[in-house]
Amino acid sequence: MPPQPDQPQVRKNILKFLKSFLGIIRILQIVFGAGLWVTIAANKYEGSIHFVLFVAVLFWLLTLALFFLTLLDKQDLVPLLGGERWLCTNLAHDVAAAVLYLPAIGVMIYKTDRNSYCNLDLYKHHCLYKVYLTAAVFACLCCLVYIVSVIYGACRKCRGEQTVI
Repeated sequence: MPPQPDQPQVRKNILKFLKSFLGIIRILQIVFGAGLWVTIAANKYEGSIHFVLFVAVLFWLLTLALFFLTLLDKQDLVPLLGGERWLCTNLAHDVAAAVLYLPAIGVMIYKTDRNSYCNLDLYKHHCLYKVYLTAAVFACLCCLVYIVSVIYGACRKCRGEQTVI
């Protein structure tokens, strides 16, 4: 086992990651993903919304794991995916997230459009229009930050960089 770095060095690495472009992007992915699945889960949902919830929670948890592994500089401990492959692992995660968020956006837009009739002031029954609209916005924001992360990771990979930070 390699010697453990002293506390000031660990703190410096954590601050370096949190101030990096990827650190900020990961925080945005976590915040927008949480906003999406909390918005959906806090209200009654059915049908194809289950897919959106699956995508949101799955990638929220995976992004959280990637965030903390990178934050604590423990990516070398991940078998088969860590070490020199960590940048490719992050890139594959971001591509998969962006690809699966696209149909989730479509589902949310479809559901929003289907409930647009109840967006009237005189409509007195419970309506999920605003919930679906909010979830659609969060899904779009999630997809956008994952696409930005894909572009950033691909540029770094093309330059031949190996580290994430």
